[in-house]
Amino acid sequence: MYPLKFKPIVKDKIWGGSKLEKLYGKKPDGLPNIGESWELSGYPNDVSVVSNGYLAGKTLQELLDTYKEQLVGKRVYSRFGNSFPLLFKLIHAEDNLSIQVHPDDKTALKRHNTLGKTEMWYVLHAEPKAELIIGFNKNYSKKAYLKALEEDKVEELLRHVPVEPGDCFFIPAGLVHAIGKGIVLAEIQESSDATYRIYDYKRKDVEGNERELHTELALSVINFKASKYPKTEYTPVLNEFVPLVKCEYFTTELLDFNNKVTLPYNLTETFVVYMCLEGNFEISGGTSITHVKKGETIMLPAGMKYPTLIPDGRAKVLEVFID
Repeated sequence: MYPLKFKPIVKDKIWGGSKLEKLYGKKPDGLPNIGESWELSGYPNDVSVVSNGYLAGKTLQELLDTYKEQLVGKRVYSRFGNSFPLLFKLIHAEDNLSIQVHPDDKTALKRHNTLGKTEMWYVLHAEPKAELIIGFNKNYSKKAYLKALEEDKVEELLRHVPVEPGDCFFIPAGLVHAIGKGIVLAEIQESSDATYRIYDYKRKDVEGNERELHTELALSVINFKASKYPKTEYTPVLNEFVPLVKCEYFTTELLDFNNKVTLPYNLTETFVVYMCLEGNFEISGGTSITHVKKGETIMLPAGMKYPTLIPDGRAKVLEVFID
């Protein structure tokens, strides 16, 4: 097999805008407000389709059904079988997203027969004064939380975090959060769309209706304790993989490089995904050379041996795998 590219799946969102097209060339397909581009997805009804090489036109699910552990690796296949476990997105918030929370695996399986949703964010662009909402600013009771919801004051209970490009955040299931307006980020998450919306600024959809809230469903999954400082601290080092997030669902590292980098492993246990944040690069492995440009996401199947990344001048990528 060879490095796989996929056709982006763009999503129209009430809070979306045009920056994913302007910054990364994501075509809106006639949709007015692109909020998300699903770069790599095995999620039902939104499965990615290969766009390069002899497998072009095949879906990720078809590849997984055919190639199994050769595609995702022995360890990953033994754990997840024919289900692709992660979802990779680019997100543009022209307006504030709803304040929300996600269930963990146990709750999501019981309620929705799906995975839970633990995720991480890497900020790519932020307007002045842009901020994220991440967790509570101190410990609260359910009673105090419900009172604040009723009085439209829930924002006062939450931690508001100013952001700039390069900031990284880990968002486990149960942590209340929201992406604020003026932010573009990369999101890596479990393959799930289990979301409980708890506050939406009384925003109305195109038909004039306020969007549904999930107050009761959210109550049993929210972590009401004050969040620890949510930002992932790291020191960038040129031409070295820098750890960002390591959890049971995924491991993410940052590579900022201007020299050729040969990966020091033979992929057998897991696939590897690269999200190109800045610049362009190419991957050589076996007899193939694949060019990757800013804003593209590429998957290295588990069967690849000692691939090499070669930047066009300088490039920056997120490397993601399952440890």
